[in-house]
Amino acid sequence: MTFHTSDRIKIPAGFWTGLRQLGIVASEVVRKAQLPISIVSDPFVTTAQYFAIWQAFSDLIDDTSKGIIKLATSFETDHFPPTVLATYHARDYRDALKRMAKYKQLCPPESLHITEEGEHCTIEIKTSHSEQPGLSILIGITLAFLLELGRRGTGQPLTAKLVELSTHSIGDKQILEDYFGCRIQTGTNCNRLTIHRADLDRPFVSYNAELLEILTPVLEQSLNEQPRSPSITETVKWIMKRSLAGGRPDIQTIANELGISDRTLQRRLTEEGTSFKHMLVNVRHEEAREYLADPSLDIKEVAFLIGYEDQNSFYRAFHRWEGATPLQWRTEQLGANLIN
Repeated sequence: MTFHTSDRIKIPAGFWTGLRQLGIVASEVVRKAQLPISIVSDPFVTTAQYFAIWQAFSDLIDDTSKGIIKLATSFETDHFPPTVLATYHARDYRDALKRMAKYKQLCPPESLHITEEGEHCTIEIKTSHSEQPGLSILIGITLAFLLELGRRGTGQPLTAKLVELSTHSIGDKQILEDYFGCRIQTGTNCNRLTIHRADLDRPFVSYNAELLEILTPVLEQSLNEQPRSPSITETVKWIMKRSLAGGRPDIQTIANELGISDRTLQRRLTEEGTSFKHMLVNVRHEEAREYLADPSLDIKEVAFLIGYEDQNSFYRAFHRWEGATPLQWRTEQLGANLIN
């Protein structure tokens, strides 16, 4: 598997805050998804991690339909990322949807396609990851938010004409039908929201021309700029972090993921002034500190999460790093936080 920068998906800054408002703790989602806790503070994840997070959220809620509506409606405006803020302050619903489809390019892996025909407007979600776990709830939340955007912007209780979902796994269909105000068709060959075309002309009470003058050039520039390719050291470190839990990533495995030989990988790391072994030690050290700062994780679990099957080996390694046992270090850190 060759590594591409396009496999890095940005998580909106307000995402974890939104989950917390629903009573769902970020660490619970991460643990359920079997991902490193440091991912909460990392703005980028892989496509696989992205869907794993959504699947974990789906597993932690009582009903998929309730989760879709709660998350689509729970975000306060001040937690919107710039891409969504620009749609909320658009001139009208049509302008908002066009901006949403355009700026969605900055937040893959899905894309939006808008068609106006007759009395209807359809917004279809397309993705190349149709078999990914977690996709169902993500699609549902996206479609719900597109209608929620119109409701918030216009200040009117807009309803949809039809919702089509490729999945059957949406929980209580009636809950979703009550929210959208229309029929929900499941098991279709598309994921699509059909709304009344006349609603597109409704002006947004949240229209803010001055704010759009600030946001639009910045977002347009982001669309035009190619992301900087990360250094080999940054890329290897990133892969190491998501590969540690329950094992020790070796150079051959990571080289295969990068689509190069282990000899080439080591040579390129040497050119950047480091080595695979040195990086692995540093990553384990960083992750150990990160995990130990979370009092809900016991030390045996921390050892497992950074790739130590033997707890004693972890104790010895940590003592070399910090001059203290993991328990001593945690106690000191928690005490210092209480004082501050």
